[in-house]
Amino acid sequence: MYTGKHILVLLGAVTLGCLLPLGAAADTYTEEEKPQVSEIINEHTADSYWWHITTINHHHISIYLPVIVHSESGGWQAFSSKRLAHGETYKGFRIGEEGKYKGKIIYHNAAGEACRPWDISITKNALALMINSAIMLALFLSVARWYRRRPKNSVPGKFVCAIEMFVMDIYDEVIRKNIGDDHQRYAPYLLTAFFFILINNVMGIIPIFPGGANTTGNIAVTCILALCTLVAVNVFGNREYWKEIFWPDVPVWLKVPVPIIPVIELFGIFTKAFALMIRLLANIFAGHTVILSLTFMIFVTVEMGIAMNVGMTAFSVILSIIMNCLELLVAYIQAYVFTMLSAVFIGLSRPSHHPKKIKA
Repeated sequence: MYTGKHILVLLGAVTLGCLLPLGAAADTYTEEEKPQVSEIINEHTADSYWWHITTINHHHISIYLPVIVHSESGGWQAFSSKRLAHGETYKGFRIGEEGKYKGKIIYHNAAGEACRPWDISITKNALALMINSAIMLALFLSVARWYRRRPKNSVPGKFVCAIEMFVMDIYDEVIRKNIGDDHQRYAPYLLTAFFFILINNVMGIIPIFPGGANTTGNIAVTCILALCTLVAVNVFGNREYWKEIFWPDVPVWLKVPVPIIPVIELFGIFTKAFALMIRLLANIFAGHTVILSLTFMIFVTVEMGIAMNVGMTAFSVILSIIMNCLELLVAYIQAYVFTMLSAVFIGLSRPSHHPKKIKA
């Protein structure tokens, strides 16, 4: 069994692991240069076309990912992102260094204007999503295999018990209670969403490959998750749900000739999904930013003297450990909140004037 001491040691190792890539990045600066904290934090939290592991003796160790782009003149092109590293240009493509296309692949058209090609490249976040999805599949397939091969009354081990505890807690306390009679229809999606968000949140805290990618702090990922809930709510909503939107039980003058309440209710359909998207994005992105900022206190205080730097280093490590503890809690809470709110919105899309009986 893991004790509090084991967990603190693990979090301390994770925190010190955070210093490796940042410390290596600091080695790349000369004495005349000062590290731009905001730029480096943005670099670590943003998506990229390669996965930088660390830097040893000014040698970058990275995983270069496949670039797949389409331009008007060259058609479809596929090559390694290593050809675009360090500001290089390959077949007319390069990484934008400033402006609205900063960090994105661009090319110049016949008029000399910077343009974005059709880009379906495997980026750092895309690879992380694949890895995390594979981890989730491995977890559940291993649990399913255990139940398939054991007798019905067998006692599961610690790992299977832990997964079962999470599944039954979400199923009984979130899905059944908030959706009601028709909860089994939505359980697969909601359970998948919970574990997908939880695994991505936890993997984002781990500082070394294959962790460290800011997947759930990327608006594209949270947007797709929110859109899935939006579809589940509105495509499968019953007649009474749509009646309450377009002809709610309010005074007639609030519905005709100016449909004040229906417009508000219709607008609320999209604000619910928007709230899901921004809540998850903001909490995860803020957590990554705070941890990186605390870690950078070590490098920012180097010029203040040895005593100040040693003191701030100890202070930074302690605060980083505390923040990692908090981030582990936030990782679970945000997955739980997203699942709970999705279940609440789905339950509200299936109203009934008759009392619901929850099936056992």
